[in-house]
Amino acid sequence: MIQVGYQFPAVNVTVAGADHHSVNAAELFAKKKVVLFALPGAYTPTCSSAHLPGYVVHADEFKAKGVDMIACLSVNDAFVMQAWGEVQNAEHITMLADGGAALTRALGLDVDTGDFGGVRSQRYAMVIDDGVVSLLHVEAAKAFEVSKAEVILSEI
Repeated sequence: MIQVGYQFPAVNVTVAGADHHSVNAAELFAKKKVVLFALPGAYTPTCSSAHLPGYVVHADEFKAKGVDMIACLSVNDAFVMQAWGEVQNAEHITMLADGGAALTRALGLDVDTGDFGGVRSQRYAMVIDDGVVSLLHVEAAKAFEVSKAEVILSEI
């Protein structure tokens, strides 16, 4: 599993938006301070009612603390991530689709939910400073405590 002090892996993900495009995540996060949070799935209860909305509400505060990008990652396709971002008013959040879970697996933060949804991401949040992980909070199974926007904001 990725740890604080590790270089972020050079794995492609899709930036969801009007012009979905594949990017190398390490290159996307280079020379930036990034808050990346990941969740099990778009449109799922906690993800939709609390996790993503917290980052939407606090986006300006993150920017004021020197964060260049806030990114939301899920093992969903780009169309789902784009639509979910629009519904959630997440215009200040970079929505990242990890459709085949390549990045999630490279981070060692994948979980197989079986018939419930297949391979998904664990819930976590991290800070990446110029490509290096400087803060990492991984939630315990079915928990939502340490990856909240408010927690990450207080630790930056």
